[in-house]
Amino acid sequence: MSRSGKDRDTRVRTARKRTASSTRWLERQLNDPYVKQAKADGYRSRAAYKLIELDEKFGLLQGVRRVVDLGIAPGGWAQVVRKKVPKAAIVGIDLLETEPLEGVTILQMDFMDDAAPAKLEAALDGPPDLVMSDMAANTVGHKQTDHLRTMALVEAAAWFAVETLEKGGTFVAKVLAGGTDRELLDLLKKHFKTVKHAKPPASRKGSSEWYVVAQGFKGRKDD
Repeated sequence: MSRSGKDRDTRVRTARKRTASSTRWLERQLNDPYVKQAKADGYRSRAAYKLIELDEKFGLLQGVRRVVDLGIAPGGWAQVVRKKVPKAAIVGIDLLETEPLEGVTILQMDFMDDAAPAKLEAALDGPPDLVMSDMAANTVGHKQTDHLRTMALVEAAAWFAVETLEKGGTFVAKVLAGGTDRELLDLLKKHFKTVKHAKPPASRKGSSEWYVVAQGFKGRKDD
């Protein structure tokens, strides 16, 4: 503790094989209150608090029975759903390996694989009433390219939601600074009663991420 009674920031010495950027990242992790809280609460990542805060604002988890978690690794969002809605069925997908979670079906495969949507649907006993996506494309360092790649994932997730959601259902997804692209925004407004953007407090101030929250799915013509 410092003389003022506040915890001093932890400083990390630059190791011989560690770059300056990785040292800054490690310092940020060690001093991040959400990282510390996640460890205390048993969540796998600080991202859990983004969903908790979005749920507090929009009531995303109220009454949900079936949930699809796109980009589930490492499992923080699914943990929140399990804690708040223990009886909800959850299926998640990620290209990365995800440690098993009790009560959660996890598919290790690329969501952009043509077979992925059918496998996700097959894992649930009925249409989902919440599709949530924390997916982001691997960055290549070119801002415009990174944006386009991530938004392509968001668009694919939105179409999956439109094609599978229960009437009245919700879609929430991570987008980048500037919000949702016009074409995608038009798609969501066409199929959902409300579409809003939010930046939960758990999102780092310097981060370009926002979340689009589409609620009140209007249903499909064949419903």
